[in-house]
Amino acid sequence: MELIFSAALCSVLVSMLLKWTKQKGFDALQMIAWNYAIASVLSYIWFKPDLAHISISNTPWWLILGLGVVLPSIFLCLAKSLHSAGILKTEIAQRLSVVLSLLAAYFLFQEQFNQLKMLGIGLGIVAVLCIVLSQSSPSNSSLNQKGILYLLSVWVGYALVDVLLKYTTSLGLQFPVTLTLMFICSFLLSVGYLLIRKTQWKLQNCIAGLVLGIINFANIALYVKAHILLKDSPAIVFAGMNILVVLFGVIAGLLIFKEKLKVITALGLVLGLAGVVCLALAI
Repeated sequence: MELIFSAALCSVLVSMLLKWTKQKGFDALQMIAWNYAIASVLSYIWFKPDLAHISISNTPWWLILGLGVVLPSIFLCLAKSLHSAGILKTEIAQRLSVVLSLLAAYFLFQEQFNQLKMLGIGLGIVAVLCIVLSQSSPSNSSLNQKGILYLLSVWVGYALVDVLLKYTTSLGLQFPVTLTLMFICSFLLSVGYLLIRKTQWKLQNCIAGLVLGIINFANIALYVKAHILLKDSPAIVFAGMNILVVLFGVIAGLLIFKEKLKVITALGLVLGLAGVVCLALAI
């Protein structure tokens, strides 16, 4: 359980760092690029992928490239959502992306659904609607509209990443190889985009990005290790991770960033947690 707790804490620390650095004027895209640089190195050291025997013809490079584009793009949407919608709503939206992933599993991968899984998906969708509606407000409508857009981008984007990863692994490419190539590709494309934009590089963004990468990779490594050690109890890992991340996000939003918890947001939070529990019991 310590691994799940630590992984969830790292996940929320990523969001807290992105939100804090945005307030201090850091360049999120530069941070994201350096994040993938250190993540590539750590992935190679930790997972020890067999990169020497990668097949040029059999490796689905279009998927690796697609993930290389999608990952930094969604990470950037996450940073903007944290700024415009807040850490509380963003964490809930990110965790409930599993609802769309499961729907994709049903339509694309012919996964069978039981009543609990359907109930969990239904509760998750209603929870996301509550969160989006709570972002609507007459005051500062421009910022609220951006918040809604970025919240939905996080919700859909993380589900898209999950689906692409599932499809990649279904083709037989090993997870460590996929993950490492994905990080390398994300780094190269992010740097390429920044060079095209003639971005003014700053050391503070590099340092913050490396710290972000270490925390982000720790989240992934701890989560994977938890699944390995608790391979007979995937529901505990799934539910524990999602519930703890949401709860930590709520605590960080309310106590550290002084965000307000509206009634409709609280309803979305309760429904989201209930949905996660249903999905965990359905595993």
